[in-house]
Amino acid sequence: MTASRTPGRPGAVVTGMGLVTPLGRGPAEVFGALTAGRSGIVAVPQGHAAHGWLPAAGIAPHIDGREVLPPTETRCVDRFVLLALAAADDALADADLVVGRDVDARRTAVVLATGGGGLETFEQQSHRRLERGRPGVSPYLLPGMLSNMATARVAIKHGIRGYSTAIVTACAAGAQAVAEGLRLIRAGDADVVVCGGTESSLHPTIAAAFTNARALAQGWEDPAQASRPFDARRNGFVLGEGSAVLVLESAEHADARGAAGYAELVGWGSTTDAHHPTMPRPDGEGAADAMRTALAGAGLAASDIGYVNAHGTGTKLGDVAESAALNAVFGEHRPAVSSTKGATGHLLGAAGAVEAAVTALAVARGLLPPTLNLTDPDPSCDLDHVRGAARPAELRAALSNAFAFGGHNTSLVFGPTPTRATK
Repeated sequence: MTASRTPGRPGAVVTGMGLVTPLGRGPAEVFGALTAGRSGIVAVPQGHAAHGWLPAAGIAPHIDGREVLPPTETRCVDRFVLLALAAADDALADADLVVGRDVDARRTAVVLATGGGGLETFEQQSHRRLERGRPGVSPYLLPGMLSNMATARVAIKHGIRGYSTAIVTACAAGAQAVAEGLRLIRAGDADVVVCGGTESSLHPTIAAAFTNARALAQGWEDPAQASRPFDARRNGFVLGEGSAVLVLESAEHADARGAAGYAELVGWGSTTDAHHPTMPRPDGEGAADAMRTALAGAGLAASDIGYVNAHGTGTKLGDVAESAALNAVFGEHRPAVSSTKGATGHLLGAAGAVEAAVTALAVARGLLPPTLNLTDPDPSCDLDHVRGAARPAELRAALSNAFAFGGHNTSLVFGPTPTRATK
């Protein structure tokens, strides 16, 4: 287990958010859709690369490369990079922060995550090689598709010259990138961290792989009903895409420049199941350890947590294992629980970052988003589900979970912002 915080030490304040998701763009639009119970899951339209390969998907808004890059630099840049650039631009604007003006470029870090990187670009270029041989492969393939290129492009565009890295721990990656932001600020290695996750995986090969693994929801006439975490009729997850980027800084740094905060990231925990390449431990022990570590590092008790944004993908085994973990950690104290994947689908490497942002917004707004399509809760998932409608709640602290293939588990703890100004 990785300890996350010495009690009493300050956390990292979320001063900016950029969200590009199947529910729209920006914290107001996305959180408004979640709390209103709207779904971003649709039938894949004709003309989309995944049409005929996916029965339903969470499709993020189109990002024109010229919106985020000069026209001469858009060649062979994968969509996962474009999504990250759009979210990072929005997050920095939301934080009213310009690198070099408001913070030293060398004291600014960028940590972005992805599950697969530029898979779409790689697939397209592989087809071109098969059709035309070596001359058909673009010289821009590698800088277009490598998993670190979202991080690199954001750093280049915004002149970020401090620490940078890319996290690739599958569906836990986005949350781990946010946790790394807290670690950097707490260690004194950065004053500001631009962190989050990005994913674009709605294309035939990935769709075929998940379909053949029987992981995707099937048989739903209405695509909006296909993603149903914790529901007795769930039969898999819905593949989604998008990006979320958070700007983290210490409260002192934010106050010094007059910045407002949404919430404070106060602790994190990261563990490994060491069990199976794709299946979680049935007893949820690894996930429970991550939550306990996050709480201990934040100096909080289980009873301090009023809300959990669950990983909750809608798979049979995963939802039951997470429920077991939640009950093991919280016992008779039953925090409210919801999975926003009912509305967005599963954004893989971006999921943990999107859900971290949603959890921070729940703390800031005092409103808990419901789990969509949770009409008949599975008795094996005995939790205090938020369903049917959003639930008002004044939160002392909230927790966000992200778990992944390979047995990676990450939990994040958020509390109210300590900054003088709030969002």
